[in-house]
Amino acid sequence: MPLDPVPAEASDAILAWYAVTARPLAFRRTTDPYAVLVSELMAQQTQAERAAEAWERWIVRWPTARALAEAPTADVLRAWAGLGYNRRALAVHRAAKTIVAKHGGVVPADVATLQALPGVGPYTARAVAAIAFGQRVGAVDVNVRRVLGRIAAGGAEAFGPSAMQTLADAVVPHDAAAWTHALMDIGATLCRPRDPRCGECPAARWCRYAAGERPAATPAPAANSPDKRRPAPAFATTTRWLRGRILARARDAANGEWVSYSEAMGSHGARAVREAVMALAREGLLETRTAEPPHVPQARLPHEPTREPQP
Repeated sequence: MPLDPVPAEASDAILAWYAVTARPLAFRRTTDPYAVLVSELMAQQTQAERAAEAWERWIVRWPTARALAEAPTADVLRAWAGLGYNRRALAVHRAAKTIVAKHGGVVPADVATLQALPGVGPYTARAVAAIAFGQRVGAVDVNVRRVLGRIAAGGAEAFGPSAMQTLADAVVPHDAAAWTHALMDIGATLCRPRDPRCGECPAARWCRYAAGERPAATPAPAANSPDKRRPAPAFATTTRWLRGRILARARDAANGEWVSYSEAMGSHGARAVREAVMALAREGLLETRTAEPPHVPQARLPHEPTREPQP
């Protein structure tokens, strides 16, 4: 592999393209480490535009890690409504508490220390380090992996995780924050998994994929193979749908009010509902108690007694 698989000219072209076409997402207006951390955790598995809207409300309400750490868990879960994968809300809350308890309320700059925070993985740690602190580290998610892999070798399949991270770190230019955002925008709008818009990509001139080079493809499984991908089930039949509906009912209840989950929800029978409620409780997303008749669970968002103001 060449020592410089993404030449400086390509990096310059990507940054110039981003300066003109950057998506106007609210969280890109700040480099505050706490605000950046929240935005990155929100944007995991959520459309960037939807995350940006929620982020603006969140930062007004809890502008610092300390403010978030002191917030009731139920309020945090309510504020997370619409973002999905609700365990991330608990992770953000726990990360804020850790930042206060272990780092004096200051978000750490070191990648390893960032990665030790609840809910923060390799991508998020590097994204915060690059965007908030200007460190020249590459944040690699599926979009970045696809963009860099196609430019450097015709496809991400040519790189294992370690090699891709090495590549991503090596090609970060002087403006690490803009570079991180730019790669995300190219992956989201141009360098798509299917039907990439190579003719509009600023890196097309240097891209091996655009030039027609491709790594050897893995043969598709036969039609009768157990590895053949089956059609995805309808969303309303999934456990994720059920969990979301259960939490939505708890969010809609008054603070501290118990909600009974004794009946079927959608296509999910009463037993499946009961099992999902108990699973959410084990994860810390609900509190439960058993009501009459036996084995009918009641649940509510985690309820913390109101603390008296300190004199």
